[in-house]
Amino acid sequence: MDVVRRATDAYSRGDIDGTLESWAPDAVLDWSRSRGLEPAVVRGRSDIREYMRRFLAMFETVTIDLVDLVEVEDGVLVAENVARLQGRDGIELEARSAWLVTLRDGMQTSLTLYQTREEALEAARQPA
Repeated sequence: MDVVRRATDAYSRGDIDGTLESWAPDAVLDWSRSRGLEPAVVRGRSDIREYMRRFLAMFETVTIDLVDLVEVEDGVLVAENVARLQGRDGIELEARSAWLVTLRDGMQTSLTLYQTREEALEAARQPA
């Protein structure tokens, strides 16, 4: 869980290199279920870095609070997180979602976004 917490804290500071420090070179960011900006599946640390850079550039601040973390067989289920975003125009947004993060040898190999805790829990129960 510490790997996920450190990466999320770095992201909230706008530190993309710190965010990706524990990500495997061939990691996958699956943001395809996003109802917001730029749904995509992004593969490889350098493409993930660029995706994150573009996303963060759209906002003045992005802060993510991890509300509920649960250890699962191959990683961590972030059963709820709250993203607070402030646009460059001052408009503030709040979004809630769940993530399923897989880990191998202490490195994050994937992060998949789900809209609900139930969807993420179901995915965590499925064999890889």
